[in-house]
Amino acid sequence: MRKIILDTETTGLDYRTGDRVIEIGCVELHGRQLTGQRFHAYINPERVIDPGAIAIHGLTNEFLADKPKFVDIAKDFMDFVRGSELVIHNAAFDVGFLNNELGLLKHESIEQLCSEVIDTLRMAREMRPGKKNNLNALCSEFGVDNSGRQLHGALLDAELLAEVYLAMTRGQNSLEIEFDSPVVDYSMGGTRKRPPLTVLSASAEELVEHDRVLDEIAKASKGKCIWRELESALPS
Repeated sequence: MRKIILDTETTGLDYRTGDRVIEIGCVELHGRQLTGQRFHAYINPERVIDPGAIAIHGLTNEFLADKPKFVDIAKDFMDFVRGSELVIHNAAFDVGFLNNELGLLKHESIEQLCSEVIDTLRMAREMRPGKKNNLNALCSEFGVDNSGRQLHGALLDAELLAEVYLAMTRGQNSLEIEFDSPVVDYSMGGTRKRPPLTVLSASAEELVEHDRVLDEIAKASKGKCIWRELESALPS
């Protein structure tokens, strides 16, 4: 499935009070690989940007004055994301703003354009309950280099989020990784030689630690430790 990692920057926090999109950054993932295809646009919002927003992303009214309006980039944006799965951090924010822009032009909504919207903030909260789950925190957690991120920027943040998303979902795609391995053909006859099987037995210390962990599990589960039940069922 083709995935588009997306981020936006805006004039403020609420499209319902007139705030607008001023930057869109998208990068494409296909088969868990960055393809190099991207969509990026700065947009003239036709309104003044809130000073608090400028402090976050550094995009000024003067810089955006000669940039295209959303109507000018809408078709290219829609063509780029159409049919894809969108991956967005705090998706409700970006989708709300984008649907507002598309709605002003009587275009399809994001939900109509794309097959699914994946919210990495929700994923992170399930994986890391009670912890900070902003993009900087996730970059630190998953070893993604964000040293170039002094200010928010839609394209840079989409690129960082792509790496974070791949790290967050790596375990879910182990079969896909195996399918990418080269196929060895043994159909020409002969037998495949296997190296001798090495069996490593647990040390006495490891066995003691194993029993200690099982005791903790049994205590926490009120005696319902599957491993203990399996051990008791084995012939002596």
